[in-house]
Amino acid sequence: MTTTIKFCGGARTVTGSMHLVSLDRSQVLLDCGLFHGRRDEAYTVNSNFIFNPQRLRACILSHAHIDHCGNVPNLIKKGYRSHIFATPPTKKLCDYMIPDSGYVQEEDIKFINKINKRRGLPPRLPLYTKKDAENSLKYIRSLQYNTKFALSKDIDLTFFEAGHILGSAIPVLDVKTSRGIIRIAYAVDLGRYGMPLLRNPEVPKDIDYLIIESTYGGRKHSSIKDAEDELADAINRTVKRGGKIIIPSFALERTQLIVYFISELIKRKKIKKIPIYVDSPLAVNLTKVFQENWEYFDEITKASFEREEDPLGYDNITYVTKVNDSKKLNDERRPMIIISASGMCENGRILHHLKNNIENPHNMIIVIGFMAKDTLGRRIVERKKEVRIFGMPRALNAEVVTLNAFSSHADKNGLVQYAKQCRGKLKEVFIVHGEESQSEVLRTNLKRLNLKVRIPAKNETVYLSSRK
Repeated sequence: MTTTIKFCGGARTVTGSMHLVSLDRSQVLLDCGLFHGRRDEAYTVNSNFIFNPQRLRACILSHAHIDHCGNVPNLIKKGYRSHIFATPPTKKLCDYMIPDSGYVQEEDIKFINKINKRRGLPPRLPLYTKKDAENSLKYIRSLQYNTKFALSKDIDLTFFEAGHILGSAIPVLDVKTSRGIIRIAYAVDLGRYGMPLLRNPEVPKDIDYLIIESTYGGRKHSSIKDAEDELADAINRTVKRGGKIIIPSFALERTQLIVYFISELIKRKKIKKIPIYVDSPLAVNLTKVFQENWEYFDEITKASFEREEDPLGYDNITYVTKVNDSKKLNDERRPMIIISASGMCENGRILHHLKNNIENPHNMIIVIGFMAKDTLGRRIVERKKEVRIFGMPRALNAEVVTLNAFSSHADKNGLVQYAKQCRGKLKEVFIVHGEESQSEVLRTNLKRLNLKVRIPAKNETVYLSSRK
C-alpha cells in the first residue's frame, strides 16, 4: 500500500493551504483554502483543483481563516459530497466566514464588470456566490478535540489544540498500512505559547511526519509586553496630534485580540479612553461566537467569563454594522481608533477608511498582521509613496507602524521548539505556508536538530514510509 502527500496549495507561499493525503483506497484533503494574490492569477488558481474532488473520502479544516477554508464552496461545486470535519468553534465560525467570502466574491466581480462594461469586455462570473457558500456549510461536521474518529477503515483523525485562533486544531492522521501505522501531524497554522485568550498548542506523541508552517520562519517576535508598550506609544502619539488610528484587521481572531489589548491599556491607564469602533458586520458576528464559546479559551479568560466580565465588551467599544454609521466616521474629526476588515486591505470597509485617512499625516495606520505579497497591505507595510485604492492613486502620508508581535503565528523560535518536541520517531518535516526566504531559514534551523527537512514545491508528491 502506497501513502503519499501532494502539496496542492500553500507550498512556498503563504495562502491557499491545501494538501492531499492519498492511500490506495482513500484520499483525504487537509484544508481547502483560498489563494490570495493578483486578481486574475488568484481566480485561475482557486478555480481549478489538481485532483478529483469526487474521489475524496474526507476534507479536514484546521481552522476558519479563509486561506484555509475559503475554497470549500468550489469543492462542493466540483462534486464533493462527503463530510468536512472541523472543531465545534471552527464550524460555528465558518457559518459566518464562508458566506461572507461568497459575498466578497460577488461584490468584487460587480466592480470588475463595471470596468469591463466601459471597456467593451464581456462580464465575468464570481469565483462562487454567497448562495454557493451557504450551501457548502451543510457538509461541515464538528469533532471535539482529543477524540479519535475513523474517517475510513485505514485512516483515523484526531484534533489537537493549535493555539492559533479560537477552534484552531492540529489534525493528526493515523494511517493504517500493511506494514504498520503512519502518523502525520498538520501544524499549519501554529500558535504561540502564552498568548492572551488562547490555549497553548499541544504536541501530539509519536509523530512520523510533521507538516509545519513558516510564516515567520525567519523572524522573531518581540515580547507581548514590548508590543503593548509600542502600541500604547503609537496611540498616544497620534492622539496628541489629533489624528485617527486606522487598524486593518482580520475580522476573525485578530480583531478580538487587538480589542482585548487596547482595552487592557485603557484599564491600566496607559492610554486615554478614546472611542473604539469595530467597523465590520462580520467581526460583530464572530465576536458573538467568541463570547458563546468561552470554554475553549485559556483559564484566565474562562475565569473572566465565569465572573461575567466580558473582555471583549467594554463601554467605549462600538460595533458598527450599518453602512451609514460607517460613513459617519469619515466626518468625525476627534481622535479615535477604527478597526476594520479585511486584514490585508484587499476588500471590505477598511478600503473606505484608508481612502479617507491615508493622505493625512496626522493619522496613523497600525499593521498588526502578516501582509501577503501583491496586496495593498504589503504595499502599505513597505511604505510606498503612493498606493492605489479603488483604482485611484493615493499618497501614503499617514504614519505607518508595524507590530508583528501581536501575530498569533509562532515565530522562528516557537517553530523550532515545537519541532524539537515532536522528535523521537519523527522521520521528516515538510515546511509549507511561508515565503521561500522564511522557509529556508526554518529549514536551516531544523537541520541543526538533525532532522530531515524538505520544502516541497507546489504540486510535488512525496512518498511516506510506515513505522516498522
